[in-house]
Amino acid sequence: MVLAWTKEVVGGFLGIFGADRESQSVKTCIILWAVLFVYVLDFSINVIQAATRAYAVDCAPTHQQEAANAWIMRASGIGNIIGYISGYLNLPKILPWLGNSQFKVLCAIASFTLAATVAISCSTVPERDPSHEDAPDGGEGIIAFFKSLFRSVRKLPPQIRRVCEVQFFAWIGWFPFLFYITTYIGEIYVEPFFEENPNMTPAEVDATWEKATRVGTFALLIFALTTFTSSVFLPFIIPPTFKPPPPPSTTPLTPTTPGSLSASGYFTSKKPSPAHVSLFIRICSALTSAIQIPSLTLRRAWLLSHLMFAACMWLTFLVHSTTAGTILVALIGVPWALTCWAPFALISSEISKRDAIRRGLLRPGTREAALVAAGEDEAGAEGADQAGVVLGIHNVAIAAPQVIATLVSSAIFRVLQKPRGAPGDNSVAWVLRFGGCCAVVAAWLTLRVKEEKEMLEDVERVDRRLD
Repeated sequence: MVLAWTKEVVGGFLGIFGADRESQSVKTCIILWAVLFVYVLDFSINVIQAATRAYAVDCAPTHQQEAANAWIMRASGIGNIIGYISGYLNLPKILPWLGNSQFKVLCAIASFTLAATVAISCSTVPERDPSHEDAPDGGEGIIAFFKSLFRSVRKLPPQIRRVCEVQFFAWIGWFPFLFYITTYIGEIYVEPFFEENPNMTPAEVDATWEKATRVGTFALLIFALTTFTSSVFLPFIIPPTFKPPPPPSTTPLTPTTPGSLSASGYFTSKKPSPAHVSLFIRICSALTSAIQIPSLTLRRAWLLSHLMFAACMWLTFLVHSTTAGTILVALIGVPWALTCWAPFALISSEISKRDAIRRGLLRPGTREAALVAAGEDEAGAEGADQAGVVLGIHNVAIAAPQVIATLVSSAIFRVLQKPRGAPGDNSVAWVLRFGGCCAVVAAWLTLRVKEEKEMLEDVERVDRRLD
């Protein structure tokens, strides 16, 4: 809200001291204030995203982590669609009491929605009481915090470290797409106009680019619809990694007891009998089993998404119309849906599995799991497998590539970008192709991410060698 009303807030405050709102110094202060709150907003978004994912890890059992992250992805898809549609509406005319500009009304809607949804989640979903658990021995103070963080990075569980390595290269490829795809579609739109009249006035160039931006925004709307559709159907065709354990007849613990095992969802009050299962649920279960592809694991689907994204980026060589560009952007919605689901589901499942093993809810099936159960693993000793720590490090693995992608994109633009209004500018296309190359590296690294079945097979092979 402060960012949306920066001009009024800063101008009004400085006006108290007699400053002219139209002076250059006041305008500079407004810009600096806006930049400051962009960083504050970015910080807040990262906190909210990490906390939301950690909330799901803490409150859902291991066998529901993939489903929980799928629902997070679907909800995000709905939000994206609503956001893009809102951009098409004349919001100041519809909701004049929220602001006199599109940006102010959008910020107000986003702020109210965020406050309401977070309040509902925090007030209705129980989580474990941390006062009943051992506090992490991380020391006090900023220096001790960063030392503990660096130790956690070094001691990350192998599976989680591999996912973070994949994410690092995958997001070097995704950042150029997310930043510049609207510009790419716009360049395709303006190209014939600039070829016909390469000597347009600045006003004519601005008017042409304004129409091009709307075409690019429409492509993003189609992209959001494709992403949402994929997020709905993909979890049905990809079999879950973990099966739910058979529940006992009674619930032994409550959410307020130490460890709060019942809050994790592993125990229910009574196992439903087949007679009490509705016909609708039985039909849905049968249909889900029928359309699932047993060989298409979540890891393999993630691998295919990297290759599909890379192929779409290289197809920019063949795209010469806004229609073809929009179709290409729509196709990229499929790998984007998996990018928003697979890595988070893999990490969440690993965190939840280790926590369940440590609490005695799951039987250890590997040597590493046996160490976790005995409390002798390095990650557990350093707190490197806690949800908040892991998801914070994962956020760094996503955000750090932004610097690399920005530097490489700037270099490409410096070499290939033409003056504004000049025809033949394909610099954005080459930035996207660079992202496709990084996606291939991410696909190769995805091969190193272990399947749960592979982990058990590795243990069996080692046991046979020892025998």
